[in-house]
Amino acid sequence: MKKFNLYLILIALAFFAGEIVQAEAIPLPSLQLGMEDIDDPGKVSSALQILFLLTILTLAPSILIMTTSFARIIIVLSFLRQAMGTQQTPPTQILIGLGLFLTLFVMGPTWSEINQNALQPYLNEEISQMDALKLAEAPIKNFMLKQTREKDLSLFVNMAEGQSTSDAEVEIQSLIPAFIISELKTAFQIGFLIYIPFLILDMVVASILLSMGMMMLPPVLISLPFKLMLFVMVDGWYLTVGSLVRSFGG
Repeated sequence: MKKFNLYLILIALAFFAGEIVQAEAIPLPSLQLGMEDIDDPGKVSSALQILFLLTILTLAPSILIMTTSFARIIIVLSFLRQAMGTQQTPPTQILIGLGLFLTLFVMGPTWSEINQNALQPYLNEEISQMDALKLAEAPIKNFMLKQTREKDLSLFVNMAEGQSTSDAEVEIQSLIPAFIISELKTAFQIGFLIYIPFLILDMVVASILLSMGMMMLPPVLISLPFKLMLFVMVDGWYLTVGSLVRSFGG
């Protein structure tokens, strides 16, 4: 009798649970991917354009790093942190955020020109997509050409066959790697200049500790507070950021 009552209770619970699940069921949208025959070539062109734009979005971080001022800025800020010997202070997220906002500031005129000459006419359906891309490419090329050394640019132009050496006719695929190695060289030069005062301070502290016979005491442990004091007294962030931004003026 007890088993029969238990079975009835289980059946009732299962029935009510099914009613609750059925009542709370939420319809979900279905996503279908497939291929079908299309007679209109315009639809194929639109699909290919969407695929191209999605591919560009996946490459957006690389484009942001390799065709803007971000690479030089973040490398110099990393050199500054290593020179001070503060390990992970400021944190990497802070340096990247500062680098992004400085990049927005430096690239502001270039992106404004792209928006005015290429993006807005394209959104207003005044020009085609290919024309918009060509118009958007010109300001980026002008910015990179100003920051690229002639020696680095001629290296890739000479390796590419059939390219002109004039700035207006340089292909973007030759300009981008030349711009990158020029940015790396400039960033390392600035990083070397940043290292010099901190290196001198380390050598002075190490010499004083050696003369006092404190050979077992790490010089970095003593020099770190003096580095921070020196950096704050000369307003180091003001000088570093100001020099970085002005380095893109040429």
